[in-house]
Amino acid sequence: QVQLVESGGSLVQAGGSLRLSCVSSGRTFAMAWFRQAPGKEREFVAGISWSGASTNYADSVKGRFTISRDNAKITVYLQMNSLKPEDTAVYYCAACSVLRIAPREAGPYDYWGQGTQVTVSS
Repeated sequence: QVQLVESGGSLVQAGGSLRLSCVSSGRTFAMAWFRQAPGKEREFVAGISWSGASTNYADSVKGRFTISRDNAKITVYLQMNSLKPEDTAVYYCAACSVLRIAPREAGPYDYWGQGTQVTVSS
C-alpha cells in the first residue's frame, strides 16, 4: 500500500508564494494535487504524467501554479505563486497506480495523502 505525505502548507499573505511537497512511499504513475475549501467540493488543481512531460492545470491556477516531480525521490511538488485568498483550502496529493497521464477527476486516483492546510490572508 502506497502512502503519500504532504508538507509545506502554511499561512501566507496574498501575493505570496508557497511550495508544497508530497513524498510517496512507493512507485506511482500519474500524480496530482486537489484542494477542498470549507463547504465546497474537492477540486482538481494540477496534474503531472508519470514522465513529467505532460502537465495540466485548473483554469483558476494556470500561470500561477507549477507542478513538477522528481521520480528519483518519488516526490511531487506544487509551486504556488501570486496566492489569492480564494486559494485557501486543504491541499491533497493523489497518485495513480496504473494511469500514466493525470486525469482531472478524483475517481481514478488510487492513493491520497492526509492533506496540508494553505491559508491565504488578504
